Order: sequence, then structure tokens, then C-alpha cells
Amino acid sequence: MKKKKVNLRDLKPDSETQHSHYDGHNHSNPKSGSNLKTYLPAIFSFVMLIVGIAVDYFEAFPHFSGWIRVLWYIVAYIPVGFPVVKEGWESIKKGDFFTEFFLMSIATIGAFIISEYPEGVAVMLFYAVGELFQNAAVNRAKGNIKALLDVRPKEANVFRDDDYKNVSPEDVNIGEKIQIRVGEKIPLDGVLLSEKASLNTAALTGESKPDSIQKEAKVYAGSINLESVIEVEVTNKFEDSSIARILDLVQNATARKSKTELFIRQFARVYTPIVVFLAIGVTFIPYFFVDDYMFRDWLYRALIFLVISCPCALVISIPLGYFGGLGAASKNGILFKGASFLDAMTKINTLVMDKTGTVTKGVFKIKDIKTIGLEEFEFMKYLMAMEEQSTHPIAKAIMEYKENGEDYEAHDVSEIAGKGLKGIVNGKIVLVGNKALMIANNIDVPTETESIVESIVLVAIDNKFAGYVVIADELKDDAKETIVNLQKVGIKNIMMLSGDKDSITQQVAKELNIKNAKGGLLPEDKLNEVEILKKNPENKVAFIGDGINDAPVLAASNVGIAMGGLGSDVAIETADVIIQTDQPSKVVRAIKISRSTRKIVWQNIILAFGVKVIVLILGAGGLATMWEAVFADVGVALLAILNAVRLQRMSWR
Repeated sequence: MKKKKVNLRDLKPDSETQHSHYDGHNHSNPKSGSNLKTYLPAIFSFVMLIVGIAVDYFEAFPHFSGWIRVLWYIVAYIPVGFPVVKEGWESIKKGDFFTEFFLMSIATIGAFIISEYPEGVAVMLFYAVGELFQNAAVNRAKGNIKALLDVRPKEANVFRDDDYKNVSPEDVNIGEKIQIRVGEKIPLDGVLLSEKASLNTAALTGESKPDSIQKEAKVYAGSINLESVIEVEVTNKFEDSSIARILDLVQNATARKSKTELFIRQFARVYTPIVVFLAIGVTFIPYFFVDDYMFRDWLYRALIFLVISCPCALVISIPLGYFGGLGAASKNGILFKGASFLDAMTKINTLVMDKTGTVTKGVFKIKDIKTIGLEEFEFMKYLMAMEEQSTHPIAKAIMEYKENGEDYEAHDVSEIAGKGLKGIVNGKIVLVGNKALMIANNIDVPTETESIVESIVLVAIDNKFAGYVVIADELKDDAKETIVNLQKVGIKNIMMLSGDKDSITQQVAKELNIKNAKGGLLPEDKLNEVEILKKNPENKVAFIGDGINDAPVLAASNVGIAMGGLGSDVAIETADVIIQTDQPSKVVRAIKISRSTRKIVWQNIILAFGVKVIVLILGAGGLATMWEAVFADVGVALLAILNAVRLQRMSWR
């Protein structure tokens, strides 16, 4: 699915951002919520209410009665009640009658009609105070996302006309050179031109450990330069940078609702009008069955019923729970593309993983060197002279070998298709390649090489076998720990699929204690394996891959997880969950965060329903006052929200 590009000029980390509910219920952002002006209406109403109740109770002013008393409580009501009544009226004009604004309005105005002035003011005051607490909770949940927004670099120091000039990052072109001073954020993705750099990538990866990189390594917008002035060549426009894609993902994540969240909102739309009609029934039906029916008493019960019925706790705290989960995940370097994938992750029981780049580093390293008749450093001089002519990843791994003394040079080097290289080094004929090359030149190869499953480079000098080098991909530091912890969290069915040789795949699987592994697979073969797993409806399959060759499988699995997706457009587009580092252990953390989020959401559902049902019954039976009604509405909403906010403080290790 094609994502809409985000315009970073339009992303604002302050009061323009809002959180909306189905009924138009908005929670403004922290800047508006932190001003004293926001709290003044509630403070004014509270003072007026307390003074009014004190005068009523102590009867200090005999004249505090009649229209003076009514006027006093009306003045106390207006600062907190008028905005709610206005919102209710606006909703009615749009055809949406059964909002919580409508419920609160008729309940409190009804309280005035039956002369329960203090309770009418108190209900609306507590509702307003509850809203302020809800604002604070929403803003707290947005903290991680706002932190990301604040990471956006504001300017770039670009080299133009023989000098460095400060310009907007959006005005820098691909290929231009930029300079980043110590403590500054890298404004655009690029390649390091300086010899080395130490970067803080916490905003992108969730890892606080500084990242040391060398010349020509990739660097990403949003990273902070820690040690010395560095220069970078820009490779991506600002709107295509890693930080822009991350911001776009996080900004849009809440648009994809979970099934639980969608159900609650749909339920609230049906539930609210039912409660309104039940309240009407509570007012009038007893007339036909109760001997001493008093309209005022039954209207009061109906008003209590309405206050209790507000679905505020459900409609606010459940989305906030998912929002908190998304924020907690992003703080840990894990990006979910929506709340629906938080839910999906909790159901995963089968995990399929790629090998290269997922559990291994995807970088060839020399594992072993065996020589015959030559010292190791001498042997490697011959080999390196030949491999210097090649751009193959194995050649690059060999060239990383450090030797002392003068280098040898190779001449008349020719490539023998599918076999290797032939050339002259130091006046000797050198063959470098596979067993087929040795056989073609009648060179005997030791039988011990046949048991080696990793990549092996054989070397012959002047028609004599001189030795071999074993090249292998390294396991990631946390790969073994990841498999153990996956089993601990209940993922028992773990499978490895790889395009690498089956023998290598089986060896890696054995090291990791993975029972089921298949190698030598094309992308379509991996897809077929996942489709076979999905035919069993009990299997909920997650696939972890590098997001490029594995794109078809990422799309087909129940949850697609891209490893190291920070620099991969395909990963960003295809995967449902993106691990911003190359650490497979983050998958375990993603599962734990998802489960914690779902647990808190269901705690809130049970809390809200349980308390409301009890107090609704008490209210209809005349055993609950407006004060119990206020607790059942605002109080339960606050408890549920405080529960949801716990996600921001949890630690998943």
C-alpha cells in the first residue's frame, strides 16, 4: 500500500496536534494544557461552588436564597458548563445527538430544573477537571512522538561557492556536501566523507550507546555528532530521509485502529442512545407501577443514570492504551504501523526468519586460514594480491586481513567463469577459487576441505596446493539469546528460511537450536513455505527479514517484521513492524510490549463496564446520588487513563 509522503513543514510538535474521538471530543496539546489560563475556569467554578455550599450549610447569609442563590450557582456553572453545552449543540447541528456533551448537558441542566444546583455545578466541574487530567495523560502518551518531532534538524551547513552556508535542509540537493559540528544533528541522510565519526542515534534506534563509524559509511538524519567536525555527502532529499519516514510512520500509526478499539467506538454509538431512552423510561414508566410516584425523584434517578452512562472511560482510555503502546515501542526502537499490529503481534505463535542480515550480520569475515609450506602472512600476500582485482564480498573480507611488510602485485589476472582467478604474483602462477578450478588444473585438494560447509577459497601456487581460507557470516551478538527468549514468551514454532546454501543454513540453525530450517530457497520458495504454514488456521505467522528480497513474504505473513529497516524503502513500505536496529532481540521486546498493551486495554474495559453496571443499577434503584454518578463517569475514566499511562513507565528486558 502506497504511503502518503509527509511534508515536514506541516508537522508541528505543539498545540496544533490534537487527539479526537468519535464524538468530537478533543484533547488539546500540552502547551495549551500547561497554561494557567486553561485551569482558570475550573478554579473559578470550584471557588464559587465551595463558597455556595458553605453558605448553604452554615446559613451565614439569610438572603442567600431564591433568585440570588440560583444566580450564584449559574455563575459557578457557566465557566465549566458553557463549553460543554456549546459542543453538545454543535454536535446536534451536525446530526450527532448522542454525544457525552449532550448527556452531560441534559444531566446538569436537569439538576438545575429540580433545584439540585450544587450537584449540577459539581458534576460539570468534576467533568471539566477530568478533561484536564485526560489532556495531561494524552500529552504524556505523545511524549515519545513529540521527542521525535523535536529531533527534526532545523538547518544544514552546506558547501556552496567555496564556503559553508546555513540553509533549510529541504533546500539541499543530492550530492552536495554538508558539515556537521560537534553536538549538531545530521540534517540529511548521506555518506560519511570524514575518516571517522561517533554518533548518537538514540532518536532513530532507541539505543543510547554511541555508534562509531568509518569513512564511506551511511549516516542518517536525526543522528547527533558527538566528537569532531565531520563532512557528509547527501544521498537523499529531506522528505525522503530516514527521520522523515519515521515521523510519517509514527504520525500515521494511530490511523490504523485495532479491532478492539473499533468495536468499542461502534459499541459506544449504539450504547449511548439506548441509555438515553432507558433514562426516559426510568423517568416515566414507574408512573404506571408505583403508587407514590413522584416525578422529581424519578427524574433525579434518570439524570444520575445519564451521568453514569457516559462512555468516556471506554472511548478515551482504550485508544490511549494503544497510543501508549505505540509510543513505548517507538521509544524502544520499534515502529508499529498501527494499533492493529499491536493486537496481531499478541496472537503470533509461529515465527519464520531469514538468516542473512537477520540472525547473522550479513558481512563476510575470515574464520580460518590453513597454509601448506608457507607462513600465514606470506600466503595471504599472494592471495590478497589476486583478490585486490575483485569486488566480490568474499574478496572484500580477505582484503581486511592485516599483514606486515611490502604488498605483492598481481599481473595478467584473468577470471575463469564459475571457478575463480588465475594470475602471476611475484613471478609465480597463482590460482584462487573453488575446487572445480583446482581439478581443472590437476591440483590435489586435501579431503578435509570437503567437510567445510562455509565459503572456502582454495589457493595454488606454481601448480601446488598452498592452502585455503574459510569465509563465514557471523552470528549477531544477541541471536542465541533471542531464540531462547522467544521460546520463553511462548513462541515454540521457530523456522529459518534462507537463500544461502542449505548446509550453511543447517549449521547456523544448529548453533541457534532451531529445529526447522531450509536453505537454498528463492524468494518465491520462502513465500510458498509461509503459505503452507498459513493453511493451518491455528498458525499465526510472523516473518522477520531484511525487507528487500523478503518483501513478498513480509507482505504475505500475518505480521511482517523488517530488520534494520532504517535505510530500506522496501522495508518501510512492506513491513508491518520495523526494528530500527539490527537486533533480533527487539522482536521479543515487541511481543512483550504488545501483550502489555492488550492486557492494560482489557483491564480498562473490565473496569469501566464493571463499575458502570453496578452504579447504573444503584442509580436506577435510587441508591446512588450524583456523587456516585460522577465517580462512575469521570472517576473511572481517570483510573483507566492512569492505568494506560503505566505503559510509559514499563521496562521490557
